[in-house]
Amino acid sequence: MKVKFLGQNCFLFTYHDKNILSDPFYNYQKEKSGFDIDAQKIDYVLITHAHGDHIADVKEVLEHHPDAKVIGQPEICGYFGHPHSIDINFGGSAKFDDMKISMVPASHTSSFPDGTYGGLAAGYIFRFQDKNIYMAGDTGVMADMAYFPQLFGDITAAILPVGSHYTMCARKASFAASELLKTKRVIGCHFDTFPPIKINHENAEALFEERNIDFTLPELGQEFEL
Repeated sequence: MKVKFLGQNCFLFTYHDKNILSDPFYNYQKEKSGFDIDAQKIDYVLITHAHGDHIADVKEVLEHHPDAKVIGQPEICGYFGHPHSIDINFGGSAKFDDMKISMVPASHTSSFPDGTYGGLAAGYIFRFQDKNIYMAGDTGVMADMAYFPQLFGDITAAILPVGSHYTMCARKASFAASELLKTKRVIGCHFDTFPPIKINHENAEALFEERNIDFTLPELGQEFEL
């Protein structure tokens, strides 16, 4: 699986010939990522929750790619009213080819910028070829994380928020990765976008290094393999 970081919790996941865009928020600082929605093929839009920094560009994506399928909570799919939606809830999964994307809880609030109820915030686990990639979305540390390796198998890598203020900080995320998720690879997200979530990169990297975890704070537009 190829993954490109587009800012906040917006990633472009490419698996075989399918592109999955998570929490569309690519227009913010897109001069740094170089992302052009016109030049993409988007097959799925995956949404963790309804806050503006996670859904700001959903309508633009669907205007350019009307056949893309929206994956999210019933409340989120209902809000956008897109005819090609896969509404799932906790315990449910979306499936295509040999990929299964399972919804798991997140500890966070969720409402749309206009105040509409957005359901409960979620994370997702991508399951393919005996690999499990956990995308936490916005969350604090929660005991549920300890069950994920038991339910799904070894967590190959985790995408965790590290910006603090609205989510976990790097210290809490490194604890969650080591003690609960039992994973050895973490990609950071939800950091540096706005002043409240600016972080010290060296301190964050040191916290994960102390726990012997391969940790990446990606640059905007950076692509890597999971």
